[in-house]
Amino acid sequence: MIDKKEFLLHSIIRAYIENLEPIGSSQLKSMYDLSFSPATIRGYFKKLGDEGYLEQEHISSGRTPTIEALKTYWKEKLNFELLSVDYDNLKILAHNMGMSVFILQQQSKKLQRVLNIENSYMILEFSSFVITVKYTSALYRFLNDMIDLEADDILDVAKQVGAAQLYDELNRYLQKSEFGMINIKYFLRFAVKYDLSEDVISRFMHGNVMHNIKEGVYFENLLPSGFMGVCHKTKIGADSVKILVVGELSKDYDYFYRGII
Repeated sequence: MIDKKEFLLHSIIRAYIENLEPIGSSQLKSMYDLSFSPATIRGYFKKLGDEGYLEQEHISSGRTPTIEALKTYWKEKLNFELLSVDYDNLKILAHNMGMSVFILQQQSKKLQRVLNIENSYMILEFSSFVITVKYTSALYRFLNDMIDLEADDILDVAKQVGAAQLYDELNRYLQKSEFGMINIKYFLRFAVKYDLSEDVISRFMHGNVMHNIKEGVYFENLLPSGFMGVCHKTKIGADSVKILVVGELSKDYDYFYRGII
């Protein structure tokens, strides 16, 4: 059961996302017809400020949620299963709200068999494609231990152990997978504004980021401070896809997700 302090924090976050301006105690009370008095609300505001969840530009102004408060709020709110997405609405809302969406079609890519061709090269048969790499006894044993793993997982392991040719061949194929972007202009604008490295920009633009990312909510480990990425496996029509929604923490993701299902 949510307590008063948490309820008021969620209320001010909701009000801030809707208005994008500092929120005062009387304003919050009238917006949501709260039963608490303005004095009680101010008392909780002070506690929340002391705990690092609210900030105030000067003593007479309203409060705004901190980055940490928004991160905690969205991490809890956006942890849900997204069964299907309406592509047309996804495209419209991403453009209208100022978000970028990266889309990767999903198909089973499990390693099924490794064929040793006269100790010269190996054929790696995945469930939906085939690649070849040079034979080494160590790599052959390694790959046989990877049977039934997805290509994305094998790519991660290959990078970690320094299996360069395997990584390059597998990565080359995966980059050719069905990949699309919505509202890439938004991504490029903030990439320039926040001086993202060429390597990071390339990972997004070529879809590499989509192969390694798992479902969940991402912050500074993926994007600049104040931004968020939300990854879901879902369906667009009959196609299984992975989507990554990228935008500022202050965007109304509740409204966005209600509009795309």
